Amino acid sequence: MVRPPLTPTEHARGERLGEALRRARGDRSMVQVATAAAISVETLRKIERGRVPTPAFFTVAALADAVGLSLDALCRDLDDPRQAGAA
Repeated sequence: MVRPPLTPTEHARGERLGEALRRARGDRSMVQVATAAAISVETLRKIERGRVPTPAFFTVAALADAVGLSLDALCRDLDDPRQAGAA
């Protein structure tokens, strides 16, 4: 099955996801967060940079838990582009 290309909106949401996770990570290292989420540092790096705009749900859930974000808060951040870059 061939996956349809992502829309610009989906790419932008992936960038907001990465930004939200990067903010929530704070001063913790990528190694600490990736280990806590049981993913590779390279996967975390790609998600934070928006290179994986649609990561698997369980990956996002594990990362949110590792950085102390609720999925509800993360969804609100992703649905509201004005939140991108908020401190």
